[in-house]
Amino acid sequence: MTHPRLSPRRELGLLLTIAGIQFTHILDFMIMMPLGPQFTRLFGITDAQFGLLVSAYTLAAGVSGLAAATYVDRFDRKRLLLVLYGLFALATLGCGLAPGYGFLMVARVAAGMFGGVLSALSQTIVADVIPFERRGRAMGIVMSSFSVSTVAGVPLGLFLASHLSWQAPFIGIALLSGAFAIGAALTLPALDHHLRAVDRPSAWRGIGMVLAEPNHQRAFAFSALLMFTGFTVLPYLTIYLQANVGVLPEEVPYLYLCGGVATLFTARLFGRLADRWGKQRTFTILALAVIVPLLATTLMPRWPLWAVLVVSTGLFIFMSGRMIPGMALVTGAANPALRGTFMALNASVQSAAMGLASFLGGLIISRDAAGLVQNYWMSGLLGACVSVAAILMARRLRVHGSAAVVHPSTVDLVRPR
Repeated sequence: MTHPRLSPRRELGLLLTIAGIQFTHILDFMIMMPLGPQFTRLFGITDAQFGLLVSAYTLAAGVSGLAAATYVDRFDRKRLLLVLYGLFALATLGCGLAPGYGFLMVARVAAGMFGGVLSALSQTIVADVIPFERRGRAMGIVMSSFSVSTVAGVPLGLFLASHLSWQAPFIGIALLSGAFAIGAALTLPALDHHLRAVDRPSAWRGIGMVLAEPNHQRAFAFSALLMFTGFTVLPYLTIYLQANVGVLPEEVPYLYLCGGVATLFTARLFGRLADRWGKQRTFTILALAVIVPLLATTLMPRWPLWAVLVVSTGLFIFMSGRMIPGMALVTGAANPALRGTFMALNASVQSAAMGLASFLGGLIISRDAAGLVQNYWMSGLLGACVSVAAILMARRLRVHGSAAVVHPSTVDLVRPR
């Protein structure tokens, strides 16, 4: 498939626009967790009910990914992105206007449905527009949105919540989404090259072709391992650090601040290295490197804050860093003619892996009579083993674009008219 040719300036504008969209989507998900005490107090709900409120977003994203696989390759990607982003902004505004728990739950489900597809569609657009040899740098720019949301988005959202109301962060995200939507309408080119393929399959045939392709199956497995690695540990990081390491609640923001600032710089670096050294080699190095802070975090005794920050920042750097070459490999493994369907299904795979990892991590850990977290190291060891498995799976992927490998049964799909 021929990539739309953009000038360097327009290409950078496209990447920054996609990064902005990802920023609002990620922030909308992340801001919920630190607002937990306010929700449980104001709505009179239990911790379990709040947990359901948080997980509803991810579960809805997974379901919507499956549904999106039936239509995502049938439309111009720019138009589809703008429609979904507008609906996401309205759903997030609904969160900010929710009068009670039930309404908020419905709004969170809606935001997850549209936000989950947005993430997959954004990655698809990057893969459609940016050639594989430069895709590592591009992914580095887009995924720096996670760092910005951690460094600036979450603290600013908490500031608005404490000085105005809990609704203020959601209203702010909705307004910011509107501004980015205008920017996307102005900067994104028409993205309809995938519609020009000869004998384009029906939606269900396309899904069947995606699922039947062995390389896609390996890519889905790799993508699941990629997400599973971190989510055995990350959901319980704050709990462990406060209960076992002695980190004070008011010191927790420093973890995210230091980790976010560091990844803001290293994301671009890892993206360039992925293009220079190769995606697979860079991923292998980072996936091995993350094991050290992963195990150190789960075995950490009562250390001073500066030592905790060193370990946690290393965890942030390498956990997010491996995602850059990792997602470049995932997008490259997709048949270009079916990339939208592939990425929509991949979003569901990732959501399921995140949920399963979090569930298993919760089953592994426990509390003793003193309230200390037990067996957290086992969650870290599980994550480390999965990281090694991801390295082995990455070596089995065939990547389109580098040494363009096209499946014989789909050669007609990728031949332009």
